[in-house]
Amino acid sequence: MSPEKGYLKIVFRTVPEDAEDEKMKLKKALLIVDVQNDFCPGGALGVPEGNKIAPFINKYIKIFSKKKLPIFATRDWHPTKTKHFKDFGGVWPVHCIQNTRGAQFHPKLRLPKETILLYKGIYPERDGYSAFEAENERGMSFLSLLKRLGVEEIYISGLAIDYCVKFSACDALRQGFKVKLLMDAVKGVNLRPNDSERAIKEMVKKGAKKITLKDIGG
Repeated sequence: MSPEKGYLKIVFRTVPEDAEDEKMKLKKALLIVDVQNDFCPGGALGVPEGNKIAPFINKYIKIFSKKKLPIFATRDWHPTKTKHFKDFGGVWPVHCIQNTRGAQFHPKLRLPKETILLYKGIYPERDGYSAFEAENERGMSFLSLLKRLGVEEIYISGLAIDYCVKFSACDALRQGFKVKLLMDAVKGVNLRPNDSERAIKEMVKKGAKKITLKDIGG
């Protein structure tokens, strides 16, 4: 694995003395899932209008950065040969190959330097849909990082809501985290009609809460 330099600094934060906003106490984190070139229009596995969520995610980033809350960003980071791809028994076309343009974050996504990058799909024998299968460049798991930072609630955005967002949210709930699904900052691939709607219903049924920017003053 050869992560790009520049986003790999992990910052362990403390609660600001003036952080009294009941909606945004420390112990919350923003998770941005797979907003990469190959998952946006024109990419190898483009999600319809996937690029249009970037401005909304950027607004969430500003809110979390201002309050010094942790920000995580996952990226698919596949080897050339993996069971995830059709050619090797999977269901997906080749996408997000390590160190290619398709694996880069969408250019309209404004990640701050303190963003904690997570890499998933790096092992050829696993699909790696969930952020909880991801790790940082030191090999530390997402779950370990969350525990180390004392995170209790995850605000989830990104692509695609019917796959990697859904798997990440469901795993978060299974691990005991509270989950907020950022409805203005997600899009679905809909491999089958209405997959996104079914995914939302599943996440909500398991305990996720749907919110938008206006619910947190954005």
